[in-house]
Amino acid sequence: MTYDLLFALMTFAFVSSITPGPNNLMLMASGANFGFRLSVPHMLGIGIGFTLMVVLVGAGLVQVFDRFPVSYTVLKVASVMYLVYLAWKIAHAAPVQLGGAAGKPMTFLQAASFQWVNPKAWAMALTATTAYTPDQTFYAVLIVALVFGAINLPSVSAWTILGQQMARVLTNPRRLVIFNWTMAALLIASLYPVLWPT
Repeated sequence: MTYDLLFALMTFAFVSSITPGPNNLMLMASGANFGFRLSVPHMLGIGIGFTLMVVLVGAGLVQVFDRFPVSYTVLKVASVMYLVYLAWKIAHAAPVQLGGAAGKPMTFLQAASFQWVNPKAWAMALTATTAYTPDQTFYAVLIVALVFGAINLPSVSAWTILGQQMARVLTNPRRLVIFNWTMAALLIASLYPVLWPT
């Protein structure tokens, strides 16, 4: 991989990792509701789960979609249904100190598994493995995955910290409810490119 291509990959990884999407919106809500420390498994699940996803997509999983186009439609429907369910959970989330057992952050495995039904994660993985691995070797795919892994974790951490800082404003239960419903609505809005592609 040339230095120019590596720089372009790093730029793409940063922009796609730092911009709003399902992962970042959920982490901001998690940071606001549960704080940074309790959101660490969620952040690690995203970082490691997405890195693994890039490796598997680059290793040939995308060929399944080419051979069985209906599998892509099934994945899209499952993704939409799961994101609607997560939006409902965010809308009804309660912080640990208020909700007790009812308020629980996403676990490492839940966050890692979520990458497989996250439309933005699929778009990022497919773009990265097709645009930045011109020779399509496993070595090139591994570099792409490692670059994303290195850039993704600080990016998602920033969203969690933003949510944690917003928690100072959200001490009033009514404001917290408004924030959670707003995050849920934005998560649903993030489905627009999936439901109505250009």
